[in-house]
Amino acid sequence: MAYALKYNFEEDKVRVAKLVEPKRIEVFEEDLNSDLCDTEVLIKVKSVAICGTDLHIYRGERSDVELPRVMGHELSGEVEAVGSKVENIKVGDRVVVDPVVSCGTCHVCKKGHHNVCASVGCLGVHVDGGFQDYIKMPEERVYKFSDSIPWNEAALIEPLACAAQMVERGRVQAGDKVVIIGAGAIGLSVLLACKLLGAEVLISDMIDSRLELAKKMNADVVVNSKEQDIKKEVSLFTDGLGADVVLDAVGYAKLLELSVELAAPTARVVVIGFDGSSASIPQVVITKKELEIIGSRMNNHKFPQVINWIESKQLDAKDMISSIYDIKDIDKAFSDVVNAPNDVVKAVITF
Repeated sequence: MAYALKYNFEEDKVRVAKLVEPKRIEVFEEDLNSDLCDTEVLIKVKSVAICGTDLHIYRGERSDVELPRVMGHELSGEVEAVGSKVENIKVGDRVVVDPVVSCGTCHVCKKGHHNVCASVGCLGVHVDGGFQDYIKMPEERVYKFSDSIPWNEAALIEPLACAAQMVERGRVQAGDKVVIIGAGAIGLSVLLACKLLGAEVLISDMIDSRLELAKKMNADVVVNSKEQDIKKEVSLFTDGLGADVVLDAVGYAKLLELSVELAAPTARVVVIGFDGSSASIPQVVITKKELEIIGSRMNNHKFPQVINWIESKQLDAKDMISSIYDIKDIDKAFSDVVNAPNDVVKAVITF
C-alpha cells in the first residue's frame, strides 16, 4: 500500500546520503518507494548519531561492507505510515529503531539472543541505514518514546542500549567497584548505566576532555592512562583488592590483557568490540582468580529499559553530544570527526 507524504519534497524526491567510496559521501535525491509490507512502519528520520562503526566504514576499514552504502544505525524519527497488520505503532509516534538484523529462526534466536544470531547483521552496515529522509522498518524493531526526549538525544538511545547490554552481561550492582576502559561514547554510556545502578566507577582514557566529561557524569575516579599508572590507580581505588567488574569499552586485545590484570578474584571482565588481533591471557590467571571473561555484542532488546531510564529522569546523556550537522553537510561532519577525534564524543546529523 502507498501513502501520501506529510513532508513535501520537490517533485517527491527524498535525500539519501551514500558512502560511494572511502571518505566520500554524496547526498542524492531519489524517488521514495512508500509501499509497505503489512508489518512495516514508514519512518521520517529526524536525527542520526555517528557511531565508531560508521567511522570504520567511512575510512574503508570494513571488508564486510559493500559500497555504495547508506550508513547510520543510531536513529530517531516520526512514524509517517503503518502497514495493515501493525498493532502497537501509529502515525505520529516518535520512535527509535533497534538496528540488530536477525533471522528469528536459528537456535540462538529461539533462545532469545537475537544479537548473536547465526546470520546477525546491523542496519547501516550490512543493509542500508538511517542517513536518509525515510526508512522502512518491521514493527518488531521499532520502539516508541515520549516527547520528553528531544530528537537529538533520542539518537543516543541505541549506544545506551549497548551499554545496558554490557552492564547486564557484567551483572553490575550497587556497591561494585567498576573499572571502565575507554571514555568514548560507549564508555561514557556505560558509566551512566553503572552510576544509575549504584556502582563506584573508575574510568580511564588518554584524552583529558573526555575525562572531564566523565567527571561531569559523576565518575568517582578518572585516570589518564597516558600520564598515570592505571594499575596503581586501580589498586588505590579498590584498596588493593582489584575491580569487581572491568568493562573494556575499546576492544583492543592488549586492553583485554590489561583488564584481566585489573580484575579481582571472582570478577567479571566484559569486552565489547574487537580489533582482529589475539590477546595473550595465561590460563592460570583465569583459573586461579576464577574470572569470568564475557563478550557483549550490540544489544538484546534493551531499548525499552533505556527509554524508561531517560523518561524517568534516571539517566541524562545529552552532554555526550559534541556537535550537530544538517544532512546536507554530512560529508563535512564525517571529515570533521575523523580529523579531530579528540574533540568529538557524539556528532548528530539532523533532517
